[in-house]
Amino acid sequence: MNRVLPAVRLRVPTHEDAVVWHRIFDDPDVMEFQGGRAAELSVYEELTARQRRHDAELGFCLWTVLDDAGRVIGFTGAQPWERDWGPAGEIEIGWRLGREHWGKGYVTAAARQTLERMRAAGVPGVVAMVDARNSRSIAVTRRLGMRLAETFTTPASQRAGHCYRLDLQSADAA
Repeated sequence: MNRVLPAVRLRVPTHEDAVVWHRIFDDPDVMEFQGGRAAELSVYEELTARQRRHDAELGFCLWTVLDDAGRVIGFTGAQPWERDWGPAGEIEIGWRLGREHWGKGYVTAAARQTLERMRAAGVPGVVAMVDARNSRSIAVTRRLGMRLAETFTTPASQRAGHCYRLDLQSADAA
């Protein structure tokens, strides 16, 4: 089924976005696979500041996603995998939306823009680290053409996870 995706805009997160992210992610459904509850506001303030640094230094980050009315609905983008387990040294794409925006194609639309930006930045490939129970995110990886590369157990939660990969270099781009 090919449906028309909604219009979205990606922008570097502002300090004010930390407040909005904190509010829209304060939902047990949204945070189900990230510990079950929203982090403190200070965590989002640090996250948005780190993303501004990534954008300045790398040319990409976790961008704020805006709907066609200009409302902040979440984030989608890419950043280096910074943990000492998993795909060390690789670029991870990720997404998170406020609950009211689920099921409307926003993540797929924003993630496709992310992949275009990553290709333009010369990034050879990306990974997506997804909780094995997160069927919604797994469906997004499939729509993006990613392949399941490996399964793992997260050190902290001891939950099963999946690492999806996508090669961004294509034969017709050469």
